[in-house]
Amino acid sequence: MGSANYTAKDITVLEGLEPVRKRPGMYIGGVGSAGLHHLVWEILDNAIDEAMNGHASNVRVTLHADGASITTEDDGRGIPIDKHPTTKKSALEVIFTMLHAGAKFEHGSYKTAGGLHGVGASVVNALSKELVATVKRDGAQWEMRFKQGRAVTPLKKIGPARGTGTSIYFRPDAAIFPKTEFDPALIRDRLEVASYLHKGLKIVFEDETSEEKTAFEHREGLVDYLNTIVASRGGKPVHDAPFVLNKEEGLRLDLVLQWTESTDEHLRSYVNGIPTGSGGTHEHGLRAGIGKAVRNFIETHNLSPKGVTLTAEDIREGVTGVLSVFIQEPQFQGQTKDRLNNPELLSAVDGVVRPALEHWLNHNISVAEAIVARIILAARAREASRAAQAEVSRKSATSTRLNLPGKLSDCTNPTSEGSELFVVEGDSAGGSAKQGRDRTRQAILPLRGKVLNTESASLAKVLENKELSDLVTAIGCGLGKNFDLARLRYGKIIILADADSDGNHIATLLLTFIYRHLPQLMTSGKVFLAQPPLYRIDVGKDTFWALDDAHRDRILKQHGKNGNRFVPEITRFKGLGEMMPKVLWETTLNPRTRRLLRVEIGDQIVTDRVINELMGKDASARFRFIMERAEEAEELDV
Repeated sequence: MGSANYTAKDITVLEGLEPVRKRPGMYIGGVGSAGLHHLVWEILDNAIDEAMNGHASNVRVTLHADGASITTEDDGRGIPIDKHPTTKKSALEVIFTMLHAGAKFEHGSYKTAGGLHGVGASVVNALSKELVATVKRDGAQWEMRFKQGRAVTPLKKIGPARGTGTSIYFRPDAAIFPKTEFDPALIRDRLEVASYLHKGLKIVFEDETSEEKTAFEHREGLVDYLNTIVASRGGKPVHDAPFVLNKEEGLRLDLVLQWTESTDEHLRSYVNGIPTGSGGTHEHGLRAGIGKAVRNFIETHNLSPKGVTLTAEDIREGVTGVLSVFIQEPQFQGQTKDRLNNPELLSAVDGVVRPALEHWLNHNISVAEAIVARIILAARAREASRAAQAEVSRKSATSTRLNLPGKLSDCTNPTSEGSELFVVEGDSAGGSAKQGRDRTRQAILPLRGKVLNTESASLAKVLENKELSDLVTAIGCGLGKNFDLARLRYGKIIILADADSDGNHIATLLLTFIYRHLPQLMTSGKVFLAQPPLYRIDVGKDTFWALDDAHRDRILKQHGKNGNRFVPEITRFKGLGEMMPKVLWETTLNPRTRRLLRVEIGDQIVTDRVINELMGKDASARFRFIMERAEEAEELDV
């Protein structure tokens, strides 16, 4: 047995930055696009930390022409270049070659900072094919070069220099990242947000790939940011002037809030300039403060509605807000820093927000009454939705099926585990799917034509739509505030549409509905896209299935390389309905041979904006999208 030879020599000790290169996911969350861009955020956060503490007023980020290397510059104090007393190396080398080295563990150099773990700069260095650090301080310019976490040149003095600052150039290592090209739009959005959070900071983004230069500077800070968010989301504001709170003493906090006619709550939070996409204790404190302040106002002015109980979710429905806090000792969840864990922040933020918001409501009665009317409307809509969904019961072995849609061909499996619901485009395709499926575990729900675009429709209209109502009933979780994942009748919700542009459109409409009204299905990984073939390719006795034109061309190219003497016969399917049930089973339904795409939300902010622009009421956003990308269209399926 292997365990008999298990000795000390089997223990591997990773030194220096080797652990980072061996397990990059532990430090940047993964090696995909999010991990790649996390390198940019780490260096950017260090530059902004200088500005946050009053030592810099300009930050410049340059995406070079190759699209795979970046330089970040600031006019701060410059990284120290004198020798560290313990390591006897320059501070610059220590920062870039040793984990947990930095000036942010003590409060002498930085009052507040985003880079707190002391691993950011060294992790970027470890995962870069090349990194060049240039520092201006003490009247001279210094340079040091690194490769894959190691110094390749000593710190050298280039010459005299005026002013101070730091410039970091790096190129990610292609041996670590499958794709090393950066997304200019993603970087641009992040820089713009940073300029909103730090009033007076000027950030310049130079994109050499498109030869564009953009400067961001927002004198009104979060108020400008809120106006941008509200305008992009399309929800009409309930009141014109937002609630603004700025607190400098003690806990430094900036907050803007505005109630809108949107059906969801939309809060963005930041800690020391770093976005906390997964929230945390500061967001919990904000929600608690909003709820208490509004309830106190309603009770004081005797505005409680009859026949309906207001919930915390009713109060926050339609709220759009930005919260930015600056604290000395933030406790982030992991190096990716997307959630704050400081327990004291909950009561601290609550204690600041509640009295300030309550005071604002009491001194702006007309605005406050409009907000309360919006809240009562949300509560009544929730009650109406609950009444409409009250008869949808959780699936069980003894549950009645009388309330299920007539078009649903359910499976016999009495539990959600292992069960699948295929939402199929059209009755003809539904017929093939019903015949070809595994009746034990696969249910089929055919939908007629293209469903309602829920992004541009009212909630009442969505609830009235027969196709979507059938879908909600079949899934079994309820809708909106009454959603309960425990009542989900199937382990997988699979959208099965034709492999052409019409099918893509129908899939997009369904995904829009799920994203807006059943988002928990996506976040819990329950939504999938089936991948039916568009082509059948017969080469002699062999049969191949191609998902699209590119896949077809690859198969034909491979066939040509093999010197096959048979002429390929290519059949293009007009739709799922013309597939034989057996073929549909083999290519699309059979868990052993099919391909499924899980629908995941990588960036909530970008996803929200894209759906709003492409599916919302504002046609100008779609026109702009089409005009900007017209040259990318190769073959139009019209």
